[in-house]
Amino acid sequence: MPKNTNTPGHSRLTKLNKLTKQHKIALAGVATLGAAALAFSAVPSDAGTTTSDAATSTKIAYSTEPIKGVKASVTDQLAGAGVKTEAIQAKADAKAKAAKAKADAAAKKKAAAEAAAKKKAEVARKAKKAASRSTERVRIQPVATTTYANNLNGWINHALAIMKQKGIPGSYNGLYKNIMRESSGNPSAINGWDVNAVNGTPSIGLLQVIQPTFNAYHVSGTSSNIYDPVANITAAANYAADRYGSIDNVNSAY
Repeated sequence: MPKNTNTPGHSRLTKLNKLTKQHKIALAGVATLGAAALAFSAVPSDAGTTTSDAATSTKIAYSTEPIKGVKASVTDQLAGAGVKTEAIQAKADAKAKAAKAKADAAAKKKAAAEAAAKKKAEVARKAKKAASRSTERVRIQPVATTTYANNLNGWINHALAIMKQKGIPGSYNGLYKNIMRESSGNPSAINGWDVNAVNGTPSIGLLQVIQPTFNAYHVSGTSSNIYDPVANITAAANYAADRYGSIDNVNSAY
């Protein structure tokens, strides 16, 4: 069964709702009139009469374009600051790179100097060690020396050893046969009768050499005394090599 909606309480609630609705309409009308009055008062005194409909229909235009001048100025400032920062950083990087390169070059130079000094020290050490070994060998090993008898055989052999060192040709037999023919093996023999003696330069010694010839063909390392057996033999052999090719080629007075 449907409820009865015409009860006294329900009737008062309906009236209250209607009253409230009417109040809302009245309030909206008051607000509209206030807005119109405000718009009317904002018009200059010399302006023409404007209706409330015109005032309410007027629209305010807003620009959608950005403020380019301000934006460009800020952007330029930021860009300039960025460039300046990059320049400072680049300069700092270049300075750091140069410092590193300088330090690396100094380190390399120092390493090269140390290596050279080490090598030099090693060479000096090896040289010193080698010299020490050489001195030790000289001190330990006996020096080989040859002694010759103080007779004709000893004189000839000694002269041959010197002639070999100096590159003077000649043999034991070639020396011996010429010595025996010229002086019979006497180192003090003097010829006082031949042409040389007449001229004041007698033939002297084992191979009968005159003083001018001895002086011209004297062999270094031997005595400067013409009567010395070894000096006399080597000088005569040197002269014979120059004139005859070798003392071995001499078979008579020369």
